[in-house]
Amino acid sequence: MAPEPNSEEDAYFDHNPPPSRTTLARHLALARAFIARHAAASPPRRVVLVTSGGTTVPLENQTVRFIDNFSAGTRGATSAEHFLRAGYAVIFLHRQFSLLPFSRHYSHNTNCFLDFLTTTPSAASAGNEKTQEQVVVQQQHQRKMAAVLREYQRARADDALLLLPFVSIAEYLWHLRELARALQPLGGAALFYLAAAVSDFFVPRERMAEHKIQSSEEFSAVAAAAGAGEVVPAARMAGKALVIDLDPVPKFLKRLVDGWAPAAMIVSFKLETDPAILTQKAEYALKKYAHHLVIGNLLSTRKWEVVFVSVLEGEKWIRVPRRRRTKSSSGVEALVGKAAAAESLKASPGSLEDGPQKDANEEEVDISEDGEPLVEIESLIIPEVKRLHEEFIARNSHR
Repeated sequence: MAPEPNSEEDAYFDHNPPPSRTTLARHLALARAFIARHAAASPPRRVVLVTSGGTTVPLENQTVRFIDNFSAGTRGATSAEHFLRAGYAVIFLHRQFSLLPFSRHYSHNTNCFLDFLTTTPSAASAGNEKTQEQVVVQQQHQRKMAAVLREYQRARADDALLLLPFVSIAEYLWHLRELARALQPLGGAALFYLAAAVSDFFVPRERMAEHKIQSSEEFSAVAAAAGAGEVVPAARMAGKALVIDLDPVPKFLKRLVDGWAPAAMIVSFKLETDPAILTQKAEYALKKYAHHLVIGNLLSTRKWEVVFVSVLEGEKWIRVPRRRRTKSSSGVEALVGKAAAAESLKASPGSLEDGPQKDANEEEVDISEDGEPLVEIESLIIPEVKRLHEEFIARNSHR
C-alpha cells in the first residue's frame, strides 16, 4: 500500500521548482540509461548513489548572494573510489566544482596541479629542425599518478561512474527524489550513501528577493519602495542590518524509505562537534528516519574514526590505527576515542581496530614516517558498508 502523501514535503516540490527543468531531465535520462545498463549486465551490477559536497541557499532569484557551507566533498569523492574498487557502479551526485573521484588527489592540494608537471623537448621530426616541447609528469609523481590514472580509465571503460552536478538545495532535493525513483527497479541492489552536507534551512521561492539585495541604505530604500505591497523578502536590509528569515527544510530522509526507494538500503551521516552527544544523535537519526545505517562522525576526528549505528548490529566504532592516520590541518587527534562509550572502546575479536589494515593498492597511498602506508578511513568504511549491504540483500530476498 502506498504511503499517505506528506503535505509538507509535497508542498516543497509544488512551490520550489528546480532551477532548470531541462538540466534535471537531461541528468535523469543519463541516470536511467546508466542504471539500465548495469541492471542488464551479467551478473547485474549493484548501483550506489553517492551524494557529496554542500548545498547553497540562494537569497535572491537572480542569485548573487547565498549561504553556503565549508564542505569540499572529501568524504563523498574518496568513498566513490572505494565503491568502484568494491565492484559497484557509482552515480556521483556532487556539488559543482567540489572534489571528484580520482582528480581529488591533485585538485585538493596545497600545490598547484601544474607543479606536478614539467616540459621536455622531443626529438626533432624528419625535415623539421625545431624540437617540440612535451608536457610530462615529474619523475617523483609518476608512480602514484599512473596508478590513479589507471583506475580512472578503468572506471570510464566500464562505464561505472556517472557524474551529476548540483549547486542549490532545490537542485539537490529534486535530483535526490527523481534519482531515487529511477533506482526503484533495482530493489535491494540499490544503495544510497548520503554524504552530502545538506542545508537544514532555506528561503522559500515565494519569499525570495528578485534582484540583488542592496547593502546601501539609499538603494535598499528604493528597492523596498518598488516592492511595496508585495510579500516581504526573507532576506532584506532593515536599516543598517541584513535580516534573513529562513524556513526549515522538510525532512525528506524518511521519505526515501517510505516512498521514493522503499526496497533500497539507505546509509546516512550524522556530523557533530560535541563528543558527548554523537552516538545519541546517530541513534536518534536511525530511529527517526528508519534508515538502515547511520554513520556518526565528529568534525575534529572525522578522518580517523566513525561510529556505525544500525538496527541489526547496534554500535560499532571504526578507527584508523594511530600510525596509519593521514594528516589533517583541522583535526584534533587527542579527541579520537572521546565520543565512544567505555564498553565500545574494547575492540572485539576481528575488529578493525586490532591493527593496521592492508591496502589493496599500496603504491597509491602516501607513506608514513616509519615507511608504512597511510590509510584513508573510507578504505575501512566501504568494505563494512558492502558487507552490510550484502546481508541486507540476503535477508530481504527470503521475505
